[in-house]
Parts: sequence; structure tokens; C-alpha cells
Amino acid sequence: MSQEIPGSYQLTDTHTHLYYHAQTDELANQINLCLDKNIDRLFLPNVDAASIPLVLETVKQFPDNCFPMLGLHPCNVKENYKEELAIIEKAIAEHKIYAVGEIGLDLYWDKATLEIQKDAFRIQCGWAKELRLPIDIHCREAFDELFELLDELKDERLFGIFHCFTGTLAQAQRAIALGFKLGIGGVVTFKKAGLDLVVKEIDLQHLVLETDAPYLAPVPFRGKENKSSYLHYVAEKVADLHELSIAELAQITTANSKQVFGI
Repeated sequence: MSQEIPGSYQLTDTHTHLYYHAQTDELANQINLCLDKNIDRLFLPNVDAASIPLVLETVKQFPDNCFPMLGLHPCNVKENYKEELAIIEKAIAEHKIYAVGEIGLDLYWDKATLEIQKDAFRIQCGWAKELRLPIDIHCREAFDELFELLDELKDERLFGIFHCFTGTLAQAQRAIALGFKLGIGGVVTFKKAGLDLVVKEIDLQHLVLETDAPYLAPVPFRGKENKSSYLHYVAEKVADLHELSIAELAQITTANSKQVFGI
């Protein structure tokens, strides 16, 4: 994998939980590490009502680099999900956000909550449509159920990103046909994941880059805490797969992110 010295290009991390370091010195340190790698646009999805202040505080501290998304993560859809949604909806009404997310379906941890996960997803897609905002989708072991929901909800106002996409080529093509970009993160660097073979077949106009920090660190940091500054490892891998320079890849994927988020 080629290592390029940062130049005049701009990389965008379309999905990072960097705000977990809010109220610590580590936050500024991680932002500076990003800027050293030309990663100067970071989109922050909360996961529940309690994480909203962390997102908003991070954005307030770094308004030129951090942009908020708000939603209820499917793993946080519990019996009290309507109360959580009410808090999140109020925050969306009071603050400028750039997507509703992360939202979606997750059947890895708890299949018993599928129906209320679906309900929460429908409600939040309704918000996004009303506000003309993208959605940022989490999907884990639930592609069939999610595609069924998206087919039900699809209209010209439903668009966004399949965050941390790890599906097959057929699933990638279906997501693209529904009007979504694919968020490509550290998994593309994993030797046996097979995502590299999928990404190689997808036109770059359909891809954006992400880290999902602190999760899913790319090689050579697999298994360790991920950082948004590691996005350049993802960029290097995708650039190699498409036989482009990182500067060319950065231009395309950042333009794609601007198309989605409107900024």
C-alpha cells in the first residue's frame, strides 16, 4: 500500500464517534492528528439521548471541522424508545444538524426488538423526509429486513449513507439503486473480509469514506482503538483498489459527502 505525503487534498470522515473524547484534552489531540492528515471534515452521529450533549459540545468547540447528526441507534431502541425519540426530536428542532443518524436495524445483539427497531426507523425516516435531510444507516445482520423497510418508505426524499457497509456486491447495488452512498471504513483493509473485492467493482461516485472511530480500526491497528486520523489508511486502500492517487480519491469522495450532507 502506497504511503503519500499529505498535500492539498481534503478528506472527509462521514461517520465518527470522536465526541466520546468530549471534555478531555484527547479531543483536541485527535482533531489535530486529523488535520495533520488533511482530514478536516468529520460528521458525528449520536447514539441515544444521553450522547447528544457530547456531540453538540464537540461541534461547538470545533465548528469548522465537526458537523452533527442526531438519531437513535438501533441497539439503543429499548422499551423506552419513544421517550428517547422525543428527546432527540426536540434537540433536532433546536439545533442545526446535517443528517438523521445513526439509525437502522441491528439483529446481531437482540432479535427480539426487531419490531420496535422498525418503528423507530420509520419515525426517524419521517423526520428526515420532512426536514429534507439524509439518513445515516446502521445495518448489522439485517439487510433483508432493512431493504424491505426501505422499499416501503422509499420516495424522492429518502437518501443518505449506508454507514460501515460490509455487504455483498448485490447488496451494494441494491443500496445504490435506492439512492444511497456506501460508507467504506476500516473493514476494507481486512484481508479475509471480502469488502475490497466489492469496493473494487463499485463506481467511486457511490462511495464515501468513514472510520466509525473508536470502532473497526483499519490494518495495521485492527483490534485497537480506532481514530479518525486513521481514515488515511482507508483512503490508501480504496485508492489502490481503483488505481488512483489519494488526492484524486479524496476529491471524489469529499465531493460525494458534500452531495449527501449539503455542506
